[in-house]
Amino acid sequence: MPPASSAAPGTDTAIGPGAGAGLTPNIPQRPGCGALVVHSSATATTAELTGLNRADGTPLRTKLDKDVRPQIVGVYTDLDRARLGDARLHAEIDSRFSSSPSALKLAAMAGAALCTLIALVCLYFIDAADGRRRRRFLPARWWRITLTDAVVLLVLGVWHVIGANTSDDGYILTMARVSRFAGYTANYYRWYGVAEAPFGWPYELLAQMTRLTDASLWMRAPALLAAVLCWWVISREVLPRLGSRVRTSSAARWTAALVFLAMWLPYNNGLRPEPFIALGALLTWCSIERAIATRRLLPAAVAVLIAAFSLAAGPSGLICLAALFAGSRRVLAILVTQVRAESGRALGHLARIAPVLTAGTLVLTVVFADQTFASVMEATRVRKLVGPNLSWPDEPTRWISLLSLTPDGSLARRFGVLAMLLCLAVCLAVVLRKGGRIPDTARGPVARVLGIAVMSLLLMAFTPTKWTHHFGVYAGLAAALAAVTAVAVGGNGIRVRYLRSLFAAAVLFLVAFCFTGSNGWWYVSGYGVRWPDRAPLLGGIGISTMIFALGGLCLLVAAWQYYREPYRENASAARPFDRIAIRSLTVAAAALVLFEVGTMAFAAWSQYPAYSVALSNLRALQGHPCAMADDVLVEDKPEDSLLVPYTGTPADGLAADNSGFTANGVGDLAPEGAGPGGGSGGGQRPTPPPGGGPADKPKADPGINGSTVALPYGLDPKRTPVLGSYTTAQPQPAHLTTQWYRMDLAAAQRDSTYHVLVLTVAGHIAGNDDGHSIDGAQLRLEFARHTDDGTIQPLGDLTPPNVGGAPGWRNLPIALDRIPAGTTLIRLVARADDPTGKQWLALTPPRLPHLSTLDSVVGHDTPVLTDFHVGLAFPCQHPLDHRDGVAQLPTWRILPDKLNSQVSETWQGDSGGGPLGWSTLLLKSQPVPSYLDHDWTRDWGELQRLTPYNDAPTAPVDVRVENRWGWTDDSPIKAASDPTQTH
Repeated sequence: MPPASSAAPGTDTAIGPGAGAGLTPNIPQRPGCGALVVHSSATATTAELTGLNRADGTPLRTKLDKDVRPQIVGVYTDLDRARLGDARLHAEIDSRFSSSPSALKLAAMAGAALCTLIALVCLYFIDAADGRRRRRFLPARWWRITLTDAVVLLVLGVWHVIGANTSDDGYILTMARVSRFAGYTANYYRWYGVAEAPFGWPYELLAQMTRLTDASLWMRAPALLAAVLCWWVISREVLPRLGSRVRTSSAARWTAALVFLAMWLPYNNGLRPEPFIALGALLTWCSIERAIATRRLLPAAVAVLIAAFSLAAGPSGLICLAALFAGSRRVLAILVTQVRAESGRALGHLARIAPVLTAGTLVLTVVFADQTFASVMEATRVRKLVGPNLSWPDEPTRWISLLSLTPDGSLARRFGVLAMLLCLAVCLAVVLRKGGRIPDTARGPVARVLGIAVMSLLLMAFTPTKWTHHFGVYAGLAAALAAVTAVAVGGNGIRVRYLRSLFAAAVLFLVAFCFTGSNGWWYVSGYGVRWPDRAPLLGGIGISTMIFALGGLCLLVAAWQYYREPYRENASAARPFDRIAIRSLTVAAAALVLFEVGTMAFAAWSQYPAYSVALSNLRALQGHPCAMADDVLVEDKPEDSLLVPYTGTPADGLAADNSGFTANGVGDLAPEGAGPGGGSGGGQRPTPPPGGGPADKPKADPGINGSTVALPYGLDPKRTPVLGSYTTAQPQPAHLTTQWYRMDLAAAQRDSTYHVLVLTVAGHIAGNDDGHSIDGAQLRLEFARHTDDGTIQPLGDLTPPNVGGAPGWRNLPIALDRIPAGTTLIRLVARADDPTGKQWLALTPPRLPHLSTLDSVVGHDTPVLTDFHVGLAFPCQHPLDHRDGVAQLPTWRILPDKLNSQVSETWQGDSGGGPLGWSTLLLKSQPVPSYLDHDWTRDWGELQRLTPYNDAPTAPVDVRVENRWGWTDDSPIKAASDPTQTH
């Protein structure tokens, strides 16, 4: 495999003549020895010394009858070229997924589509043979705009601009962007780059959209369109079919709209396929209902067609099967009735069943459009083998995640799902209490909706992954259940007052439980949002506690009504509390939607002018689509920005008054604990110390002040002194006051490339983090100015900000506007008094760096390894391409924040078949200091410069094009289960 690429598992290798003398120098030369030849394939690996035989006359050959193919990223040796002779290597690269359909296959797919269309037309004429009048496809009410429609459209439009995205948007966008060069849509970050098939046709749509622009607003337009269509179908098709009371009730309509929004906003504002599946589930159910209502089979065939494409969009499309099964008995009765009307001929059954089956199998032309049957089967095998691949008993994993304090279990995500379950429970209770139907509703459609809800929850257990993202497919179903519940509670379904009060209490308890979760959102979507990692508070009291108290009050009212009920002589008019109890779900859904939109809008306002999702999208509308790349500011050459001491040499600048600080006083830099700035946790492999690399390993050559400690961020030890308080002896109190360093604040503020003063430190530093004090050594900066008479006039001091990541190397940025006006001198004062020696401190001289945007430093053409969290936030950077099994060598890597980078390190690692499995073998990384503009201490992520361990020429790659039948198989990809994946 060429050094600039990775070998897919399945590569055969061979080293030909000449290798014997070069690669086995310790073997004595024997007459007749020609070469050492090694051949490795999926079935066996052999090594032979040609020209030599054993005593029995057989060739001198060793063979292993198992798959031991190596991962090849390049071929290297310490031997000089003269000793290698004519050694060579030939590798067959696994490029099975780089395929395109032949003319015969294209003709077959076109024929399948045409035949399906003809079959459906024929089915239409069979339906029309009964002589009944054809109904209008889209009734006139479809185009009337109501106040509810306007509110839903307004909220969806606002959320499209300011709302949070999903954690997989960068993942999917990178897949779509790279597919143009690769020739197929690969799972870019895992599973050895296998094709995203049989599930994933929405990604092909996104791949075509990237031809225009990669901006978030544009790429998420299909999700917005799906949301509008979902609401249109709910309000125009679903609600009218649930009964006259549901159709005419404004309460039912508003409840459906608000629950739909509460479910849609936190789940479906990204690039994942759930919006398409949610729409497909609604259209499948509506088509089945139209088939039953009109006694026609064509709508049933359309339902099968929609369900098949929904299932091909993602595994959670299984819920569409519930809609098909719920109406299957009535549809079968229609088929039997039609055939009996034609004297029951067997051909009549076939003429009606065949078009339905044809509609369901048309999706295969999409599934296998650019892949063969064999390649899809191999991709499926690899995904199942590597994992995660969970079975139905593991379904509780999804619900446990929903109840966590992570963004997976945020209060916004909890409400929609739990509200749907509450509505389902209430409707089932009313059905059982009222003899099988809910008063004032259509019995058949409502029964089928309830059946679909129950079956969907069961079918979801059979998806191979258990992410909470999949709950987004329930958006339309939740709205329908909410509308029926509003009628059941507010009409004749529940007429007893205390039962209505119990319903209101249940809603309040549900909301209270939701507010025990955090208001967390993924990655950059959570910037500036209140309570991102804890339950919301007001005045130090949990909002959940307040709502729970209201729920308890409702229970007391219900108890009073229960005991008062036998003594009521006649029913009185509805009281204000009764009217509120009836509408409690509507009010709760409205409150949650306002909370989500309000907190996100407040976050954008409070962040300004710093980066936020809203600001990024508004800039994109103005023609600046590069998002976060315009807000991350990068130091190009940190060592050139070191401040110079006012007196003395740079080597002595740190030690004007020093007791206990030494040039090698740097302790262990390994992260401690879990979470931001901590260790790995969760069984994941630990990430490198902040600043990159093992800085605690000494260098061979002493630096400018005699230190042998390796410095971070590319700082040159010949120009950068370092002092630290760590000692292996008995800890003693240590203090340090540096020389005064020159810094003309006024001149720096006139230069637009100066933004911050930077301290590079390690160890534990005392400070404050969101109201919580942090123990550690004391560090502060003192500012002064040099007067005309030669004296130094103090101007003030400050404590540098806390940025997390202790005890590793990290940069502490101090915005220039925090420094007292007139400053021309600064110095550092440090004190470490911890008797245990654990609260040590190390530092380097302050820097005043020139900063440039990441977009200008990295550019748009240089290949970049973007971790999957960051893809949507950096749409202008060029992700490394791959084609024919050969990948580009990246020059940069962009990582997310520390917590998310732990996830990407594992997901993209070697055990999962990700790009880190080969890139770390070829490239060494050097973190580049970077900061988020106007939000200087934000842990936005990290930019790394990647350089090869060895400069080697690129091996020549010869591409051979073959025509194959779709069932022609290649050697299996060498893959193994990833032990780090649990769900």
